[in-house]
Amino acid sequence: MSNPTVVGLSGNFHRPSKTRALVTSVVSRISESYGLTQEVYDLIDIGDSLGSARHINELSPAASNILEKVLSAEILVVGTPTYKGSYTGLFKHFIDLIDARALQGKPVVLTAAGAGDRHALIIEHQLRPLFGFFAAHTLPTGIYATDRDFQNHEVAAAHISAQIDQVVSEVQPLLTRQSPVVASAAE
Repeated sequence: MSNPTVVGLSGNFHRPSKTRALVTSVVSRISESYGLTQEVYDLIDIGDSLGSARHINELSPAASNILEKVLSAEILVVGTPTYKGSYTGLFKHFIDLIDARALQGKPVVLTAAGAGDRHALIIEHQLRPLFGFFAAHTLPTGIYATDRDFQNHEVAAAHISAQIDQVVSEVQPLLTRQSPVVASAAE
């Protein structure tokens, strides 16, 4: 049996990015705390087939592989840059290709990055309803970070680090329910 995974999906089509830094920080902390295998992808990893795909079977093999990793993750961490108060169009397009039942019950950590505080409600007004449609289990703590919370594309703010700690604690009971092996490894 393979090691349980925490997979991050950043809704960016370029690197480096603050969104990827935030997603990677969350994924790394969860992985380190519970001994999970970690993987992080950006939309750039999914590639050009995403823009032209109208159905899941029109994705490239590389994109299909990433989608399978997203769907099979024990914990999913998603993040998007904030554009005009919402997630990016390509991020939404990728999510639109997922079957409506494929994320049911899956623990999902919601994150977003934006230029300033005025877009902080993206977590509650955009991402939580989106993943609610899939009946995913969105964790109570969502993390929104602004430009001032980063230095050199790394999370640098103590309050964001504290929110990541909170998310890590919220993950623990979900892993215990899913896999007793992971719970004993984390003790």
